[in-house]
Amino acid sequence: MRNVVEVSHPLVRHKVTLLRDARTDTRDFRALCSEIAGMLAYEATRGLELERVDVTTPLETAPGWTISGKKVGVVPILRAGVGMLDGVLAMVPVARVGFLGMYRDEDTLQPVSYYQKLPGELAEREILLLDPMLATGGSAAHAVQACKDGGARSVALLSIIAAPEGIAALHDAHPDVAIYVAAVDRQLNERGYILPGLGDAGDRIWGTR
Repeated sequence: MRNVVEVSHPLVRHKVTLLRDARTDTRDFRALCSEIAGMLAYEATRGLELERVDVTTPLETAPGWTISGKKVGVVPILRAGVGMLDGVLAMVPVARVGFLGMYRDEDTLQPVSYYQKLPGELAEREILLLDPMLATGGSAAHAVQACKDGGARSVALLSIIAAPEGIAALHDAHPDVAIYVAAVDRQLNERGYILPGLGDAGDRIWGTR
C-alpha cells in the first residue's frame, strides 16, 4: 500500500495481540496504547533532519548530533487519540501539542467537529496526528484538512489499527499523508467498525461504555 508503513516489529505485534484480547483491562489497555504509540512515533520521525554538534563528556569532547530543521507538533483526535499522547511525548518531549475534537455520527458515519486548538507555526512543524483507529477514514481526513487549513505542510497519521477502507479514503482525500500503523485489519462491518479490530478504543482506554 502506497504511503503506508505497517510497523511489524515483534514487540509491536505482541502488544497489538494483547490489545485485541477482550480480557485486557483498562489500565493495561491504556499502557499498551501508549507504548505502541511511542514505537510508531519512532518510525514516523525517522526522517527528521540532523546537524553535527560537539558535546563534552566527563572525559573529553565527542562528536554528536542534534535534531534540526522542522519542529514536531502532536495533535491527538479527541478522545481516543489522547491515549497515545504520552507515548509519543516520551519519544519527542519538546513537541508542541494541539487537540482536535470530533466524533462520528453513528447514522451517517460522518465526522462531526466540536473543538479545535492547534499548535502555532504549523507550517514549520512536522505534524503527527494521533488516532488509535483508522476505520472509515472520515475523521482522519477531516483532521488532516483542519491542520492544512491552519498552515501545515507536512502531516502524518499514527494509528494502531487501520481498515483498508479507511486507508483508501484518507489517501483519496490526502495522497501526500503518510500513515504509520501497527496492524492493517481485514475490513469494516456494516456499522463501520474494524474487523477483527479491538472494540471501541476510546471506551477501552478510558473505561467507559
